[in-house]
Amino acid sequence: MSVSLSQLQEHYNQQGFLSAVPVLDHTELREARQAFNHLEREFGEEYTQYSLHNVHLRYPWVMGLAKHPHILQVVQSILGSDVILLDSRFICKYPTTPTATQAGNDVITRTSEEEVRSSEKDQQSETGLPFVAWHQDMRYWGIAGGPVLSVWLALDDSVAENGALKVIPGSHCSGLLPHHLSPRPGNMLSVNQEIPEELVQTDNAILCPLQAGQMSIHDGFLVHASDPNTSQRRRCGFVIRYVPTCAYPIQDPDRPRRFHATVLASGSDQFSHFST
Repeated sequence: MSVSLSQLQEHYNQQGFLSAVPVLDHTELREARQAFNHLEREFGEEYTQYSLHNVHLRYPWVMGLAKHPHILQVVQSILGSDVILLDSRFICKYPTTPTATQAGNDVITRTSEEEVRSSEKDQQSETGLPFVAWHQDMRYWGIAGGPVLSVWLALDDSVAENGALKVIPGSHCSGLLPHHLSPRPGNMLSVNQEIPEELVQTDNAILCPLQAGQMSIHDGFLVHASDPNTSQRRRCGFVIRYVPTCAYPIQDPDRPRRFHATVLASGSDQFSHFST
């Protein structure tokens, strides 16, 4: 790692995120993609788009990703040595426009990238292409006593065209912002909420592209979003949430999330706040 852990920690504390941090080597990436592709064939894309939730408890290879030493090294530099794996989910944005192939007698019509980009807004309003509205993760997580840190581990390249992460640097210092129901179809957030536009400093937004095998990390209060996938390429990532062992769940009717899949990721747990 060319950048020191102390430099990463300083940037994270100031900006609320890190991006393009290397994790998987070529062999690890190939094996992870092959394993995920097997799940796609088994369950279908409609399911694997968002429903592979907390499968780190079911598949050892997924647990291996969640406890990958390159991930935990950076996570521990931010949260400390004692870390709980709180939750995990695979999230995929699949291509929703025609692709160009010709195999035997099967011919599929191509839609050009320029045509796709020029009609992106129309497509989103008419068909509700999956996107993620501006939000903060802490709006959905009933956690106190410590921060929540989210990792996005890219199994595919993540770029503007297939809906890469967008963030508002430094917005994690603003506290929890109001959220309301999103009027736009296609919002992938489970409760379909978003931060009102007038509260989001979109002029300050930056894109966080990733190469497959890299990760981004963001604070639970960071304002972030992602646009629809208007490309011909899948965008798949593994999202992992971590908290320090001093954090604890709270009873909040507005944030009723339960934590049934917690695992000690590193160090020791002297608090047992997540014990069943």
